[in-house]
Amino acid sequence: MAVSLGMRVSGLLVVGAVAVAAAAFTSDGGGPADGRGGGGTVVTAGPSDGVRSLLPGPSAGSAPPVRPSPDGHIGAPAFTGTPRAPQSETPSESLTPSSPSPTTSQKLLEVPAWLPPGPDSPNTDGTPDPSSVYDLLRTPTECRNALNAIPSTPADAEWTLLRGLATACLAAQGEGGGSWEQAVRDHAALAGRADTCKGRAAYAVLGGLLDFHRRHPGATVRLKPTSSGTTAACGYRIAGVDTGGDGEARPGETIGIELADVYFDPAELQRDVSVLIGGQQVPVLIDRRPVLSAVVPVIEPGPVDVTVRHAGTEIRLPTAFTVTTPDVVQQPSTSAAPNVPDELICGSTTPLRGAGLSSMCGYRRAGATSHNEPAAASQPIAAPTERSSRPPNGVFPLGPLPAHHPAPHPPPGLRIP
Repeated sequence: MAVSLGMRVSGLLVVGAVAVAAAAFTSDGGGPADGRGGGGTVVTAGPSDGVRSLLPGPSAGSAPPVRPSPDGHIGAPAFTGTPRAPQSETPSESLTPSSPSPTTSQKLLEVPAWLPPGPDSPNTDGTPDPSSVYDLLRTPTECRNALNAIPSTPADAEWTLLRGLATACLAAQGEGGGSWEQAVRDHAALAGRADTCKGRAAYAVLGGLLDFHRRHPGATVRLKPTSSGTTAACGYRIAGVDTGGDGEARPGETIGIELADVYFDPAELQRDVSVLIGGQQVPVLIDRRPVLSAVVPVIEPGPVDVTVRHAGTEIRLPTAFTVTTPDVVQQPSTSAAPNVPDELICGSTTPLRGAGLSSMCGYRRAGATSHNEPAAASQPIAAPTERSSRPPNGVFPLGPLPAHHPAPHPPPGLRIP
């Protein structure tokens, strides 16, 4: 069958297009096989619409058609030259453009941690003290007011610590009045000397600020107060009760009640504190440490609780100690019978220069020996004489008797029974 010239030309164009496409498919886009660089522009072209209509498309599910090779063979294309592996490209070089490294100003600085809650001191006396100034410093915007409340030359260790924290707070936020040098000196001077719960928390926060300044000497940050759910710095409680080592005490004895993690000035306890032992309020003395001294009341023997109340806050230690039975005091016994009156004893009567009869009488203690028995407690009572009218020891004079009585006179020298 004769084939027209147009069909032949179209066939040659189709074969050429397929050959170019096959070469582009098998080529890696690099240089020639000899490894030398350079290369021309690769131009790909597809068949015209007329030719594309003459080529039937592959049916669904059928294998792709076999394309003729440039040399006219049907099958795998023929390769010329030495094949080589394609050059690998790193994803960072081919996909991601290079970016400049971030500078210090572009880094996000971590804000140092600030003071945890105390809790707040009641400050019942209204005088600034380290506990109440700590509460003021918990708001970073109040650091200047807190610094003004601190003595300029603090003699107390806690005042010195709070001065260093206040100056570091101002310096970290770039405000006037702050001094990193002062903060470093105060922090070094207070190493190991913070002995209160708020003092230990302030010392730790000051150390964090100084570490931030060492890592970022010229940086400033805006300090933020801690959230409400942060654990408090002080766990106010009764640490123990001192009864002398055995855990027992009798009514009338003094015990010591030791308080721990006090979040207020211990001197405020003298204004408003009450102690209950076994539910009964007792008098109390306050020590600076602080330790409360209380006297055990007269209550039933057995384990008792100890309760301390101050400024609306109550802490309790269950079964703090045991109250024991008080000792029985023996009263001294006496030989005399109770309610026995003293015995009246009178001596002899003799006339004194015509003044009548004189009688010397006295009282003898009840239970003493009878006057008839020779004993030291009852000596014979001598009758007064003209030489001496003084009564003997232990005898009180009753005065002279009248010279004449309605009854007959007794003869001289008669003893009055």
